[in-house]
Amino acid sequence: MDIQDLKNKSIRELHELLAEKRNELRELRFKVSEKQLKNVSEIKKVRKTVAQVLTIIKASNKAEQK
Repeated sequence: MDIQDLKNKSIRELHELLAEKRNELRELRFKVSEKQLKNVSEIKKVRKTVAQVLTIIKASNKAEQK
């Protein structure tokens, strides 16, 4: 997901996406532990998306406070 797409979403949508990606990350970690996941780099992509979403949420919260 592109950073510009994330910036255009509402806070509510970002929180929903965050919950979805965290759930996906948990499932990927289970698959790694069971040796079912072939593409381990998928975890890195999901972690990056989670970090981007959190950054945008915090930035928008700071902007609202000012």
